[in-house]
Amino acid sequence: MSWNEPGGDKKDPWSGRGDQKGPPDLDEAIRSLQEKLSGFFRGGQGGDGSSSGTPPWRSLGYLVVGALVLWGLSGFYIINEGTHGVETRFGKYVATTQSGLNWHLPAPIERVDIVDVKQQRYIEVGYRSGGTEQGLGSVPKEALMLTKDENIVDIRLAVQYQVKDAKDFVFNIVNPAATLKQVTESAQRGVIGSSEMDFVLTEGRSEVVAQIKKEIQEVMDNYKSGIQITSVNLQDAQPPEQVQNAFEDAIKAREDEQRLINEAEAYSNDVVPKARGAAARKIQEAEGYKEQVIAQAEGESNRFSKLLAEYSKAPDVTRKRLYIESMESVFTGTNTVMVDVKGGNNMLYLPLDKMIQHQPSIQQPNVPQSTAEQPAQTSVESAQPPAVRTTTRGRDARGR
Repeated sequence: MSWNEPGGDKKDPWSGRGDQKGPPDLDEAIRSLQEKLSGFFRGGQGGDGSSSGTPPWRSLGYLVVGALVLWGLSGFYIINEGTHGVETRFGKYVATTQSGLNWHLPAPIERVDIVDVKQQRYIEVGYRSGGTEQGLGSVPKEALMLTKDENIVDIRLAVQYQVKDAKDFVFNIVNPAATLKQVTESAQRGVIGSSEMDFVLTEGRSEVVAQIKKEIQEVMDNYKSGIQITSVNLQDAQPPEQVQNAFEDAIKAREDEQRLINEAEAYSNDVVPKARGAAARKIQEAEGYKEQVIAQAEGESNRFSKLLAEYSKAPDVTRKRLYIESMESVFTGTNTVMVDVKGGNNMLYLPLDKMIQHQPSIQQPNVPQSTAEQPAQTSVESAQPPAVRTTTRGRDARGR
């Protein structure tokens, strides 16, 4: 049986009237909302026109106050550690806020730009990370540049920087990264253009990097960019690919030259001190010989002076004593034996071998002991006795 047939329950399947469990009627909901709004703006009058006692301007004031409170609360913001907030009022700079809870006039009057001043930012000049070769993709337009000696080198730099002044960083430069990259290229080409190729590729790397960093910082400070350059890293410096083989040969030759120079210096450091030591030893020996000769000469001079004094007192006695001493020194090293024939017997036995052995051997100066003793031993062991010189000097001759 349909809903509109006679005898039906008269239930409308769309409106849901008569069914308490169905959805509310849309028309009734809209009508109810209109009545409530009209009652609110009529000052709280009820449906029969009676007043509830609340004037309409007061209700409107409550709405305004509530909106103002919510608007004011929206001005609170939190600055995290390592970041600064730049407050602007209608686009004009007001203040720079530090980390913590802060408040500003809510939008659209004021706004806050959060700047991370501790973040390490970087730009790449001459290459891009993630390239095909060793993770570095070369950009020839940025990397190739001319040196002072008219050679081309491939330079790749990485510049790290951070914000030192949030106000200058936000207001003075539109695109800080692009500006810094252009400044880096300009400073890099200026420094490389004033240096020779060998200096850039070998021992001058650190000096070139320091000069580039100095010039970049000076330019960025002149721009009042609020950027602090923390480091400039020379990722790679090499000649163009077309001449790399020849350049490697030149580097090897230079390394061989340096190696030979180091070896020569090592040899010089080894030989020169020895030569200086030998020269010093010779000088000391000469000084010692000099002192020895002077001392001997002074001793002989003193001895002669003393002999002269004694000779002045007793010339004959002194002359005789000097003669005897001289003869003793002469005959001490000889094999001559003096025999008194007149006072002797007809038979005379002289043990010459024993007499020679008891005589002290006289060694020549600067002759080794073994060499001096060898002739003496040979003379003793020889079968022939030494020649004996006899003299017939009498007592008168000896008494002189």
